[in-house]
Amino acid sequence: MTKRDLVIRISNDTGIVQQHVLEVVQRTLDYIAEAVSKGEKVELRNFGVFEVKIRKARIGRNPNSPATDVPIPQRAVVKFKPGKEMRAEVLKLTPRQQPNTSASTPNSNPNPG
Repeated sequence: MTKRDLVIRISNDTGIVQQHVLEVVQRTLDYIAEAVSKGEKVELRNFGVFEVKIRKARIGRNPNSPATDVPIPQRAVVKFKPGKEMRAEVLKLTPRQQPNTSASTPNSNPNPG
């Protein structure tokens, strides 16, 4: 879903002109981004929480020359933690695992040939 899709949907549901909906949506996103960029936590009840976390410095590897260590400095990143309702809805997308009736290995092909 894009911002445009969201604006159209809200406009259709409420009867408010799309341009006005776009202004409100954009201003909302701007305020969220402004608060997060100041290091503030943005908590939207029943939706989720945006907050800034500091990722620790670490040593990475260059896949083209694995013998070479690449220092990665610490940096601030935005984290999103979904609210309880959203988390529950997303969990519904998890594929159900079939009961394991045979003692096959995880890499074995259940339908050979």
